[in-house]
Amino acid sequence: MNAIDTPKSAAAIAAILFDKDGTLIGYDASWGPVNRELAAIAAQGDAALADRLLLACGMDPVTGHVKADSLLAAGNTAEIAAGLIAAGSSCDERELTVRLDRLFTEAAGKSVAVTDLKAFFARLKGRGFKLGIASSDNEASIRELAKRFGFDADLDFVAGYDSGHGTKPQPGMVLGFCRAIGLTPERVAVVGDNNHDLHMGRNAGAGLRVAVLTGTGSKDSLAADSDYCFDDITGLENLLPDRATV
Repeated sequence: MNAIDTPKSAAAIAAILFDKDGTLIGYDASWGPVNRELAAIAAQGDAALADRLLLACGMDPVTGHVKADSLLAAGNTAEIAAGLIAAGSSCDERELTVRLDRLFTEAAGKSVAVTDLKAFFARLKGRGFKLGIASSDNEASIRELAKRFGFDADLDFVAGYDSGHGTKPQPGMVLGFCRAIGLTPERVAVVGDNNHDLHMGRNAGAGLRVAVLTGTGSKDSLAADSDYCFDDITGLENLLPDRATV
């Protein structure tokens, strides 16, 4: 797509900030087993309690379906730990948060990518775009995932809930990305699979908010807060200009 044919809202975009879970990696394939394991940890071996914890945090223990914008879909580690305890876990909240962070970092090695991420990021970088990831997961998990799939060298910015930029849907991760790359929010596209991502983009004044359907959101749940909605992140390649003007 030539710049002259690019929608006005996309023509000025020079940087892309991606969510991780449900955006770069498929949510169900990557996180279904992890969610069951975190519930088992929080329930300390009580299977019935584990099922109740999953339900309370947004996952049907029978079907594995996770509700859009639920705690498991959009919460960070500390929020999930607090939610598990509020729902009946007797674990110490601080210790549970540490255990879940460790679990999530280890889970990066089992994640299922939505496309060839190394090739995808290389194509965008080759077109001049600044690239970053902002996740509700911890920063170590993000970096482990990027290294595993071979696109870590193409990233200009990485932020997890523990990186000091605040948490979603606050604007801090977007603003931190902007400071790191020297661009204003209007030049940034925020890409994610749930409304926490899109609200973060709106709160920061991002130039474009793009939803994808590889996570827990649906066209209906994402429509009101997204400028575009694609089946997956590869839809961005035809939306954005051939070359980013930084």
